[in-house]
Amino acid sequence: MTQFKLHDGRELQFLDNECDSNSAVVFHHGTPGHSSMWHPWLTSLGSFGIRAFAISRPGYGESTRNIGRTVSSITADVSELLNFFGIEKFVSIGWSGGGPHSLATTFEARNVGAITLAGVGAYGVPDLNFLAGMGQENHDEFAAALEGEDVIRKWLITNASAMQKVSGDEIREAFGGLIGVADKLVLEGVYAEEMAASMRAGIEESFDGWVDDDLVFIQDWGFKLAEITKPVHLWQGDDDFMVPHAHSFWLEKHIPTAKLRFIPGEGHISLGVNYQEEIINQAVELLK
Repeated sequence: MTQFKLHDGRELQFLDNECDSNSAVVFHHGTPGHSSMWHPWLTSLGSFGIRAFAISRPGYGESTRNIGRTVSSITADVSELLNFFGIEKFVSIGWSGGGPHSLATTFEARNVGAITLAGVGAYGVPDLNFLAGMGQENHDEFAAALEGEDVIRKWLITNASAMQKVSGDEIREAFGGLIGVADKLVLEGVYAEEMAASMRAGIEESFDGWVDDDLVFIQDWGFKLAEITKPVHLWQGDDDFMVPHAHSFWLEKHIPTAKLRFIPGEGHISLGVNYQEEIINQAVELLK
């Protein structure tokens, strides 16, 4: 883990495979989450000779909170990081709550494409029922978020404090009704331990990042999907109760350049586990 000081004095925590390349892939974790979850992906990209960075969004881990941020705010942070390392072109990959953030960075001049894995759609639009098909935990969480920062923070303290110290043996139970059969099958052994460690690293110190993510998702993202001109690849399964497949179908409908890979039987977490190699290959092709 490395810290990068942004021009406004904030610290941005990131993971770096340190590959000597001016092409890169930038990874955006889910909600909640932490850059450490992408470690195996960064290693794989190193074998292709491609630089890779995974960032912890403001408020997560050791990244300084950015009060009042929007989804689009991440683009400026990414741009500063890439400037420092001399990156000339990059692809963004975002999982779940990282999906909109990866899409936001397509407006950075050096971006050549984005990939989302079960990325969340917009809230409050007429043609997407945001909460339909989600587990009850998400219904309760977003109801609290709609009441404002104080309410969602209290809700997380009451309902998600166990996640701050979750172990690999406890991670499946901690996700409750948000995961189905496919996700439970992959949340075992070493991967369960890695997922738990990443969750702890992201929120052990505070819920700031999680609070701010929930608040940005119920507001305007700060950019228009219809104005995206870079290639966008969407990945989605249907055994998903965190971000149901209707979200990716909605994104495909509203992003002119989007192509959806819909895989029946895959879950929110299993998607990235079972298709990691294909997704990495897709990113490599975008960089060519």
